[in-house]
Amino acid sequence: MIEIKLRDDYIKLGQALKAAGLTESGVDAKFVIQDGLVKVNHKIEIQRGKKLFEGDLIEFDNQIIKIVK
Repeated sequence: MIEIKLRDDYIKLGQALKAAGLTESGVDAKFVIQDGLVKVNHKIEIQRGKKLFEGDLIEFDNQIIKIVK
């Protein structure tokens, strides 16, 4: 499991994928999200700008990312 520590109150989904090193760029993140390959809290999420808060889980490419404070 990869943990991303919040600097602010939230992080956007595309930024989180990039910060975790699972996508090379924001553009790559946009495409994998739009293609329905990313889940947030066990539900497919297609909004790149989805705000993630402490405790949220992201699933992508057999990896789990947890948002921590």
